[in-house]
Amino acid sequence: MWRFVVCLLVFAAPASAQEIITGARYVTPSAEYGHGALPDGEFAGLEVTTAQGSYRVRLEGQVFEDTAPRLADLDGDGAPEVVTVVSIFDQGAQVMVWGLRDGALAPLVWNTPIGTRHRWLAIAGIADLDGDGRMEIAYVDRPHLARVLRVIRVWRAGESWRVEPVASADGHTNHRYGAPNIEGGVFDCGQGLEIVTADREWRRVLATRLVAGRLQTRDIGAYTGPDSLRC
Repeated sequence: MWRFVVCLLVFAAPASAQEIITGARYVTPSAEYGHGALPDGEFAGLEVTTAQGSYRVRLEGQVFEDTAPRLADLDGDGAPEVVTVVSIFDQGAQVMVWGLRDGALAPLVWNTPIGTRHRWLAIAGIADLDGDGRMEIAYVDRPHLARVLRVIRVWRAGESWRVEPVASADGHTNHRYGAPNIEGGVFDCGQGLEIVTADREWRRVLATRLVAGRLQTRDIGAYTGPDSLRC
């Protein structure tokens, strides 16, 4: 659950209906959580920028644990939201979406955390994976342990944001413990958008489509390094 958040605004202009996020970055490196899945990949703060100014939030009792925040227009209004990974100290990682609300940077929606400290997730990509007009977020749940590919859907209904699990499949990974980068991603491999990952042993490259609420995976070749996790 969401908790222990302190919002600090810096260089902040009054928010307006026209104010659009143009950039985001993690700030204030933190050693408080001490997981180490990513080298120097834990941060206490998030900063977003707009044409009018900058906004910053600082966490307590949790950290941003990720390579970088991702901008994606999840509700189709032409303005991006910010997708992050937040790790709660006693519950592990969750996907958390941020945006500007009432003149401040605020969490809009998040999924259930993994449930255990030092359990992480690595985002694979954000796209309308099944062509239904709604955006999905694909990630690998515990890429070093469980190695489960999961897809969640995020959308807005009026003023309320919603998130729901869509599908999952065992036997996928996209990150080696301690590596600086997440490998693979979402690509059009000739059959529409597919989530490209490695198998659990880092021997084969897998391409996975979301079709009618189910994940369909095919083997597209041998894993020979990060460059092979592409189409």
